[in-house]
Amino acid sequence: MTGEHTGTERKQSPAAAWTWLLVAAVFEVIFALGSAANGGFTKLVPSAITVVACGGGVYLLSLALKTIDVGIGYTVWTGIGTIGSVLLAALLFDEQITLGKVVCFLAIVAGVVGLHLTSEKPTATTPPATPPTPPGPSAG
Repeated sequence: MTGEHTGTERKQSPAAAWTWLLVAAVFEVIFALGSAANGGFTKLVPSAITVVACGGGVYLLSLALKTIDVGIGYTVWTGIGTIGSVLLAALLFDEQITLGKVVCFLAIVAGVVGLHLTSEKPTATTPPATPPTPPGPSAG
């Protein structure tokens, strides 16, 4: 898919789609941290927060994916969720941030940037690729 989704859904601007995606990623972080805090769904408030964050994150992701390619949108969503979860878990649950985790953060960021750069659509000024013309008899 190229982001040009078909159907009757309303069009949205790229800025709106990216805003939905970033908010969805915040919900993803809350979901992950809530999952760690809810004691296997034995604590009411953290369990409720986990369920709401999960549903909200997936819903907002689906809004973003009306415009953003799923390969990019989902990768950004999970990448922000991963990095945000590790950073906040270090603050809230005293988990360690090791050199290995930092290297993996950088790999996630590099992967997202790489996906974005290799997924660009040709612009109107870029001529479409044409196959080379095979040599043949010359007109004469």
